[in-house]
Formats: sequence, C-alpha cells, structure tokens
Amino acid sequence: MTDLAQPSPSQRPMAASPARSSFSTSAPRLRSGTWLTAAALTIAALLALPVLGVFGAVFQRSDGAWQHMAETVLPTFIGNTLYLTVLVGSGVLVVGVATAWLVTMCRFPGRRLFEWALILPLAFPAYVIAYAYTDFLQHPGPVQTLLRDVTGWGPRDYWFPQIRSIEGAGLMFTLVLYPYVYLLARTAFLNQSVCALEVSRTLGRSAWSSFRHVAMPLARPAIVTGTALALMETLADFGTVAHFGVPTFTTGIYRAWFSMGDRIAAAQLAASLLGFVVLLLFLERWQRGRARYFQTGRKYQELPGYRLRGWRAATAVAVCGLPLVLGFLLPLVILAEMHVTGGHDLFGPRYLRLVFNSFTLAGIAAVLAVVLAVVMAYAARLNPSPLSLGANRIASLGYAVPGSIIAVGVLIPLASFDNTLDAWMRATFGISTGLLLTGSIAGLIFAYLVRFMAVALNTVDSSLAKITPSMDDAARTLGAGSGGTLRRVHVPLLRGGLLTAGLIVFVDVMKELPATLIMRPFNFDTLAVQAFRLASDERLTEAATPSLAIVFAGLIPVILLSREIMKSRPGHKG
Repeated sequence: MTDLAQPSPSQRPMAASPARSSFSTSAPRLRSGTWLTAAALTIAALLALPVLGVFGAVFQRSDGAWQHMAETVLPTFIGNTLYLTVLVGSGVLVVGVATAWLVTMCRFPGRRLFEWALILPLAFPAYVIAYAYTDFLQHPGPVQTLLRDVTGWGPRDYWFPQIRSIEGAGLMFTLVLYPYVYLLARTAFLNQSVCALEVSRTLGRSAWSSFRHVAMPLARPAIVTGTALALMETLADFGTVAHFGVPTFTTGIYRAWFSMGDRIAAAQLAASLLGFVVLLLFLERWQRGRARYFQTGRKYQELPGYRLRGWRAATAVAVCGLPLVLGFLLPLVILAEMHVTGGHDLFGPRYLRLVFNSFTLAGIAAVLAVVLAVVMAYAARLNPSPLSLGANRIASLGYAVPGSIIAVGVLIPLASFDNTLDAWMRATFGISTGLLLTGSIAGLIFAYLVRFMAVALNTVDSSLAKITPSMDDAARTLGAGSGGTLRRVHVPLLRGGLLTAGLIVFVDVMKELPATLIMRPFNFDTLAVQAFRLASDERLTEAATPSLAIVFAGLIPVILLSREIMKSRPGHKG
C-alpha cells in the first residue's frame, strides 16, 4: 500500500512527458492522415474513370451510327425524356407533398398507419410494378376481361387506356418514386417552427393559406431535392421504358451497344444523357440559390394538428390510401397471384443459382463499398482538407449517373486495357490473354461501386459525425494510433451505421438492371435480369417469381426505415 500511495521518483511522471506524449501521438496521426488522404484520392480517381471515359468518347469518331441516330431517333429521345420528366416531376410533387402535409399536420383515422406505410412503394423497382400492371390491365388481363363479361362488349367495342405508353411509364415511376418527396417533405414539415404557423393562423390565415404561404416556402429546398432524386431515378431507368416500348436515352444506349455494336455511339448517347443529369443538378442548385431557411422559437413543441371530420377525413384517407394501394398493395397481390397460378419454383435448381448469383454480387459489392466508405470518411475526419473533402464529393457523383452510362464508361477503359495487354503479350511472348476484365465479375463489381458508393459513404459519414472528437483525443492519449482508434473505438460504435450502409447497397445492387444487363459475364444471370428477360418474352406470369424475390429483398431496408419514421421528430416521445 505504501508503494501505491507514494510512488518512487522513477515512477512519477516527469514534466517533459506531456510534450513527448503530444509529439509521439501527433506525428503518427499526421502520417496516417496523409496516407488515408492519398488512399481516398486514389479511390475517388478510380471511381471517376467511367464518367471521364464517357466524356472522352464525345470527341471520338464513330462509324456513322451517331450521325444516323442524330438525324432519326435523337429528337425522339430528347422529346420523350423531357415529357417523362415533366410527368414524373409533377406526379411525385403532388402526391409526395400532399401526403406528407396530411400525415404531419392533420389528424384523421389511420394517420399513424399511413405515417410509415407510405414509404413501402420504395421496395418496388419501377420495372417490377410495370410487369404487374401490364398483366393486370392488358387486353387479356382480368380488368378488361371482367369489363367485357359485364357489358357484353367485343374487343373493338370500347376504348381502354394503353398502359404501355409514355403516360403509363410516368404513372409507374410516380407510384414508386413519390416516397422520395414524401420523406424529405415530411421531415421538413416536422422541423418547421410552430411559432410561424401559429402567427399565420393568428393573422387570420386559413389552414390552406398557412400551408401555401408559410409551410411550402420553408420546405421548398427539401421538396426540390426529393423531386430531383425521383427524376434522376427516372432518367436512370431502363427496364420500365424498354418494357413499355418508350424510346429514351437508356434504351438507345442499349441498342447502340448490342444491336449496332458501336461503343462510341453508345458512349456519345450516354454523354447526352449525362448532360440531362448535370442540367437537373444545376437547376436544383440554382433554384435553391443563396437562400437559407432557419428555424426559431419553440421548434420541438408538439405540432398543432388540424382535426378532420366527416368528408374531410374521408378525403384525407383516400388521398393517403390511394398511392399506398396502387403503389404497393395491389401490385404485391397481382404478383403473388401470378406466381401462384403460373410462376416458377423459387427453390428449384435454376432459381437457387439465380439467387446465389444475385446475393454473391450484392454481398461483395456491399462489403467493398462499406470498407472503401470507411476509408474515405475516416480520411476526411482525420484530415478535413479540401483534397479529402473533394475526394468524397467525387466518389459520390456516381449515384447521380444512370447505370447504363456507368456500364459504358467502365467497359471503355477495361476494353482498352485488355486489348493493350493482349497486344503486348502477343508481341512479347506470343500468348493471347483475351479479355481479362471486360465482361467479368470484377468489372461488374466495379460498376456497382461507382454507382452506389455515395449510398455507403453518406451513411458512414453521417454515423461517424455523431462520434465526438473527444473520443479520438482520449484514444490517442492512451497511446492508440489512428488505425487502432478506428478499429477499437470507431468501428464498434459505427456497427449500426455500417450494417445499414451495407444493407442499402445490397438491396440497390439486387435491383440494378441496366449495368448488370450490359456488363454481366456470359451465361451469368441475376434475378433482375431473369425478370427482364421473361417480361421481354411476354412471359409475365413467370416473371412474377424473380420479381417477388426482388421485392421481398427490398422490403428489408424499407421496414428498417419505417421504424425510424416514428422517431423522426426531435423531442418526440414514445
């Protein structure tokens, strides 16, 4: 006890120890931060290659295919793309904002259910819901068959709207993409100042006037961002427009690559589509401008709810229930009925192989995306320099780029590398290496990383930002380096965020169609490819089996997200 109470002079800390400790911890931190920044820059440069490859192809000469398409189908591509963005933008804006305002500010029967259930359509890829409604509404489908049985009409005695049209495609996109606007608008409404709404009512404004003149302007940045996300998903889609026979840039890219065999024309079409994406992002930034919206007052006080009764309550239930029924419940029932009546055996050898292929690709991509996201986010935390922050922004650009563009951009440098290596091996050793990376699993995984790195990086970065820097300081004081701090402190605390990031990337890869369709190895199919091929052969009933598997996989993150909806307002109890 004497030794513990009275340490010897050799055991007492010397006055110079703090200086030595500071030097010994800051130097490794600096070196680790520099190394991580270099790694982040390398990752960002690799992920930017496909986009640079597409832009580079603009200046190359094609074999006349581009000139032919510019004179014939390019105006159609542009017109259809613009019309489709107008349809989808208007649809998601009306549905998303209306439902978000009703469940946030009004009180009516079923509001608590709609609050989280309205995001369930996110589990459906647009092309899957398109297959369901095509079977349901086509001429031999149950709706028109029932109509003829009830009325006694013949096939040419009545008019029925064509689901396979650009308007039908716009409806499909609206039904599955409105949750983007709903989620962001609802969050904006929840976090608005109660004082502003109370003052507007005190000044004699009605509920509708308060919504239009107070709530909407405050929520405008969130609403515009949600609409932009929905439009980017629309531009990136291939399966829906291909199934409905709507010629757009994505179908043109696929046709130029596979039907014409002209990779330069495909890349030039991809560059044109990328121009639409850049224009969309510019408009979103320009609309936001220099405006900033701040909240003051009793921000987290319980929001004043408008009690709806009678026909108003019934209207609110209908407004919230219709998109949920049309976007989730009805297509789920249609697919289930199709699977039961004529679908395939999901547990048969062929489908087990498809499930294995899909899960393997999604699992590898998810693990790699999370690991790379941790490296890039941690580099920005240790050394928040313009280089590391810029690298993170570059790595996140792929999510705004359609999968067809990424596929073309990946194939161009991989094919050049394979051809150069093959020519060198032939000249040097007389051996042909063939195509090593083109059409390989590695190339496809790389395309997935380019496409979905932003999902993992944003999730990991937001989770890492919640860890106080004092924990890093405490770990360094105890002698841990940057790597040890990450491994022993941050990773255990980040476990939930890492699992969430991996799960979202996993499901996004499961649903990805254009990049998989263009870049998959020979005779290597996934559930998404199988569903598309069966639907292309008009075997819609059989396409229900892989479509249902994709939907059930997509339900997992949606259910997790819906659990967080109930806790989305700061200060919320219960």
